Amino acid sequence: MSNKTLPAWIDIGVIPLINVCLAFIVSGFVILLIGENPIEAVQYIITGAFGYGEGVGYTLYYTTNFIFTGLAVSVAFHAGLFNIGGEGQAYIGGLGVGLMCMSLDSFMPWWALLPFAIAAGAAFGAAWAFIPAYLQAYRGSHIVITTIMFNFIASALMVYLLVNILIEPGNMAPQTRSIVESATLPSMQELFAALGMDIENSPLNISLFLALACCVLVWLLMWHTRLGYAIRMIGFNENAAVYSGINTKRVIVITMCISGGMSAMVGINEVMGAQERVLLDFVAGAGFTGIAVSLMGRNHPVGIVIASLLFGALYQGGAELSFEISTITRDLVVVIQGLVILFCGALSLMLKPTIEKLFVKLMSSNKPKENANV
Repeated sequence: MSNKTLPAWIDIGVIPLINVCLAFIVSGFVILLIGENPIEAVQYIITGAFGYGEGVGYTLYYTTNFIFTGLAVSVAFHAGLFNIGGEGQAYIGGLGVGLMCMSLDSFMPWWALLPFAIAAGAAFGAAWAFIPAYLQAYRGSHIVITTIMFNFIASALMVYLLVNILIEPGNMAPQTRSIVESATLPSMQELFAALGMDIENSPLNISLFLALACCVLVWLLMWHTRLGYAIRMIGFNENAAVYSGINTKRVIVITMCISGGMSAMVGINEVMGAQERVLLDFVAGAGFTGIAVSLMGRNHPVGIVIASLLFGALYQGGAELSFEISTITRDLVVVIQGLVILFCGALSLMLKPTIEKLFVKLMSSNKPKENANV
């Protein structure tokens, strides 16, 4: 083993955990500066996220969105593409989900409508990612710039559609009509009630299972298919991929379309599930949070699930914290979330050289003992 190589359990597990701890330590100092007790603040965050049924439901509800957008970022990142457009792709994908649901909800139950909604959302999200992908692959435009621009275009387009075309007649709010109740996804409360168990109500619905299924599909795609190998080859060395006969331009476009389709699954959770309609800003920043989730999860589905749960807990626990301690506003909660993103994203490799040295030193100190025992 090279001195510069760490086992996967350290690289994927220990280092992100240390970075999260550092982020919370710095957050504790920030809370101290405003005269509050950081230990008490952490207790409120944990209690708000996991201390009661409704809080757990909201935590997993946010987690579902972050899994979708985190997977979307990771798929693109494996090809060396930094997809910043998850927010817009989720937004337009939700539009596709809403249009399909409102077209078929009058005569189809949710279980029959769900495949059509998934297909429509994925198609809309992939189409929105296709143009930046094409410009990157065939015109040399930078994917970061084009995907950021398309976020703003998506936002403006949705405002126009919801204000002028899709707005519910007689309603002043810029939103569509509600989807027929029989065509919306069952909540977890309804699912558990059917099984004879009573849990507290929350926006959490069965799209959580879809998110976990997507994790398995992405794992199979990236590590057990020829396309996944081509994607990873391009991300590792595009010139080598060209020499090996891979059509890099085609694979880049396909990869971004998969990424856009994955982001669009946020629409299943929000439009067909929690909100039961299309409304302004239903994505609520999940596309951008997915970037941090993917980086923290080392672009692996298992890591993304864990990172999504952490950010889901921060969102729900942070809301509880700002409610319980008046001096800690929602803005300060965003600062705490930002510190986690900073340490787990931009500074994710800050401690890696030191940990590598400690690991190598520990391994070398154990070798004489092993030889002596032999």
